[in-house]
Amino acid sequence: MSASDDRSGADETVALPVTDRVVLVHGIWNAKWWLVPLAWRLHRAGFRVRTFGYPSIVGGPEPAIEALIARLRGGPPQYLVGHSLGGLVALEALRRAPDLPVPRMVCLGSPLRGSAAAHALAGHPRLAWALGRSSALLQAGCASWDGRVPVGMVAGDVARGIGRLFARFDGPSDGTVAVAETCLPGLAARCQVHASHTGLVFSAEAARQAVAFLRTGAFTGPAAEDALQGPV
Repeated sequence: MSASDDRSGADETVALPVTDRVVLVHGIWNAKWWLVPLAWRLHRAGFRVRTFGYPSIVGGPEPAIEALIARLRGGPPQYLVGHSLGGLVALEALRRAPDLPVPRMVCLGSPLRGSAAAHALAGHPRLAWALGRSSALLQAGCASWDGRVPVGMVAGDVARGIGRLFARFDGPSDGTVAVAETCLPGLAARCQVHASHTGLVFSAEAARQAVAFLRTGAFTGPAAEDALQGPV
């Protein structure tokens, strides 16, 4: 993938409405309060931040996707930032409702191509319950993205995380999600930061890159350039 592969095109990106509103979507086993460190950094960068919570185990993605669509529809333009499973939920909301007023979206460590760790956990007779109703989406991931909204991916490369207990990663990973699992065809841009899967929510660099993409449609620095040469 190269800089010229930006699916949305420079003119379309510039034409999108500008907003200072961001909605954050958390991942599995988390709640809205988990996103406080990221919300604080985005607030410091000038954004008005709101969080979207959902029961990731007992509720699962389906009601979360519909609830997110209902929250965004008819409102002012708002960016989306989803961590882990939250990125899958947000992307599927945009796929089902392409008219939502979302100028851009950022995923943080989301296994958009499916999670080997989730697949291994689902196959464990005593631990499969831990994925709840989110199991199927985490294992399968999302279809290639061809929607209107430019989507950027921030992946971590510090291999510390619970996923290492269940899956083997041949390439770089954040300890729970392999970098290759984040490389969905159709993404507008990708970058890597030095953070674990959990650490992406706390990382100043991940927040800085998210801010850059929300404002300009591109990531910054060598991390972005290196990631653009990675697998697609």
